[in-house]
Amino acid sequence: MKNRIALLLLILTIGCKSTSIQSNDSISKSQKGDVLNKEYSILAVLWQQNSAEYKALTYQAFNTAQLQLDNMLRNKKGSEKPMAIVTDIDETLLDNSPYNAKMIELNEDYSEARWIEWGKERKAKAIPGALEFFKYAKSRGVEIFYISNRLSKQKRETIENMQKLGFPFSDDQHVLLKTDTSKKESRRFQVEKTHEIIMLLGDNLSDFHFVFDDQPSETRSRKVDSLKTFFGNKFIVLPNPMYGDWETDGILEGNYKWTPYQKDSIRRSKIRSY
Repeated sequence: MKNRIALLLLILTIGCKSTSIQSNDSISKSQKGDVLNKEYSILAVLWQQNSAEYKALTYQAFNTAQLQLDNMLRNKKGSEKPMAIVTDIDETLLDNSPYNAKMIELNEDYSEARWIEWGKERKAKAIPGALEFFKYAKSRGVEIFYISNRLSKQKRETIENMQKLGFPFSDDQHVLLKTDTSKKESRRFQVEKTHEIIMLLGDNLSDFHFVFDDQPSETRSRKVDSLKTFFGNKFIVLPNPMYGDWETDGILEGNYKWTPYQKDSIRRSKIRSY
């Protein structure tokens, strides 16, 4: 009997040591950056690519935009400037979820080289409802300006992708990409010199106003509250769970140097439970 008890204790001790070693091994690998650093985004990409709810939300956004546009034009008073809509491109009128899927497949973070590779494919599809809305806006005499943080060297393939899909005003004059800064206020001001901006569309709050630039989550949330009457009226927001300032400036606190292990820890720490 004593021998059996001793053997059982030995097995349990070995099992505990083995578990401890595996756990420490796992932590060690994570600290070295060997975690699956894109694993966390799988559900977001799956949702955008497969859920009917995503389509419903984009249709809802563009239906709202058309209703508001009609209302604005009905009540518009005379203006010396022609009317314009300013819109973002990525995840607002072009779907780049295949690029995010590629990052998951290769377990790699964003890289300029890979992003340019995807852009050169010219395969981004239109966000549901986008093409119909922008064509409608043109038919009502409204110009479209596309302000995007795609790199300026991507301009040719970006315009060609948009032209292939049939987006109006897909030309050098109306597509304003990033040059020296990712902040969009100066490019919006450039449009305002010659046009009256009556509506803005985007998937990121910085697409609408400079007060959201480089701000942490709490500040972004407070600013949304203070501007709540603009959303669904002049500001039309498209859903994007895959990436954005909500993560980089918000969750990850504007720090681009976290290791994959640190990012994973930060994401977990920001979850609110009960």
